[in-house]
Amino acid sequence: MSKIKITLAIAASYFIFAILLNSVGTVILQAINTLGVGKTEASVLEGFKDLSIAIMSFVVASFIPRLGYKLAMLLALIVVAIACFCTAVISEFYMFKLLFAAVGCGFAVVKVSVYSIIGQVTEDANSHSSLLNTIEGIFMVGVLSGYWIFTAFIDPVDSNAWLNVYYVLAALTLLVVVSVVMAPIKPAIKGQNSNSGWNDFIAMLKLTYQPLVLIFIISAFLYVLIEQGVGTWLPTFNNQVLQLPVAISIQLASIFAAALALGRLVAGQVLKHIHWFVVLSCCLFAMAALIIITLPLTENLPKSELNSLFDAPLAAFVLPLIGFFMAPIYPVLNSVMLSALQKHQHAAMTGLIVVFSALGGTTGSVITGYVFEHFSGQHAFYLSLVPISLIFISVIIFKKRTHAISQHAVNS
Repeated sequence: MSKIKITLAIAASYFIFAILLNSVGTVILQAINTLGVGKTEASVLEGFKDLSIAIMSFVVASFIPRLGYKLAMLLALIVVAIACFCTAVISEFYMFKLLFAAVGCGFAVVKVSVYSIIGQVTEDANSHSSLLNTIEGIFMVGVLSGYWIFTAFIDPVDSNAWLNVYYVLAALTLLVVVSVVMAPIKPAIKGQNSNSGWNDFIAMLKLTYQPLVLIFIISAFLYVLIEQGVGTWLPTFNNQVLQLPVAISIQLASIFAAALALGRLVAGQVLKHIHWFVVLSCCLFAMAALIIITLPLTENLPKSELNSLFDAPLAAFVLPLIGFFMAPIYPVLNSVMLSALQKHQHAAMTGLIVVFSALGGTTGSVITGYVFEHFSGQHAFYLSLVPISLIFISVIIFKKRTHAISQHAVNS
């Protein structure tokens, strides 16, 4: 019974953070439409979320064991609940910056805690892997649910009605707080080195001197730049370029998240039989082809009355499918990179992944927002062909480097 309570608590925590973390695209669209914010200004919300996660990921490693996983999770959830409530009440753009900063910091705390708690309630590697995959699966359910939860509060008559969703999210977060309070989570093991955060940072910097690591972090940066650039701005693209109603624009953006999830499931099976370089090359080619073929379909669309989701133009359904081909790139690059390193270097490498993913996501959103505002939505998405080409070049170099390392290991 205690294991069930703990599992429910950590699953509920992941679910609520999934909704909030992946609401950036929806909030950007609504901030532009209802708060009078420009696209370039709205694009910074991604940075408040991603950079908060990156910075807190280093800080929490040293203080959570002393604070305890349960108390750390409770504090993170309570801060997020207060931020949600304040957002609904204040409804100013600066409050959304604070909200996403709170959500980013809170998720860093919860993720570290959850990963440690899973080790407490599982007996072996198989059960650990099974529970971790279940929790990550629930995270994806939260991502998909978020699009539909937000659209339930959109009212064409009352432009500010969507803000009421934050009262509901605050209440849901408090329910998660109750589930964590009731869960018999064991105290953290104390006695860790207080300098561990600083030592991890130094180890991380040392890794960047390796050419293979440098190529990898450039690839990871470029990938997240594309994913966040497209994913975050898809609701705005649907609304302002395809001229779809706000609710339908957000709902159709959920296809991107669903395509990402499906792509990773399919890739897991495909990679058992086909070399990772072939898979990534095909995926990058398919991404470029999809952009080149689909974006011309979004030009000069006639304005027509939409009665349902299925009345939307073909491009609204095809463009988000880029997520399917995008899906394997990030996990595969991470896996190949970590496999090429010594196990004692994995923690430092994970730190680099977190930092450069955050920087890539922030940069992608800002660039896309700027080009969208000063040129057009089509230009913003065509621009992703540049990082796609650069990733292909870096993947070729990456393959040569990892092959050379494996050959050297065999010969020695």
